[in-house]
Amino acid sequence: MIMHLRRGIVALTLVAFVASVAPAPASAAMIGTQAAVAAGARTANLARVDSVLARADVQQRLTDLGVDASAARARAAALSDAELASFAEQLEQAPAGGDILAVIGIVFVVLLILELTGVIDIFKKA
Repeated sequence: MIMHLRRGIVALTLVAFVASVAPAPASAAMIGTQAAVAAGARTANLARVDSVLARADVQQRLTDLGVDASAARARAAALSDAELASFAEQLEQAPAGGDILAVIGIVFVVLLILELTGVIDIFKKA
């Protein structure tokens, strides 16, 4: 009786083991053109934002305001596609260091985004 019970348990364990390690069927799908273009656009926008954040004058200004440059890059990477595209477009339209108000505006937008996402606490809440 015990021998039949052992054989049954071993057989059940063997079946469960084989069923659990059986490979799952793989699935693949075509990527649409719009999805591929959107991924490329996000990469390009993120590269433009990173190039601006990598500039020495921008890093100095962020440091003056108490913002870590790596945190600003991380938050830019966390933006949605639409927000990132808008931010990159604003950076493209800003003059190259000629208008200090534009640079301050860009830094303010970055700080505002960091504040709203809870990374920093510049604007003290009463």
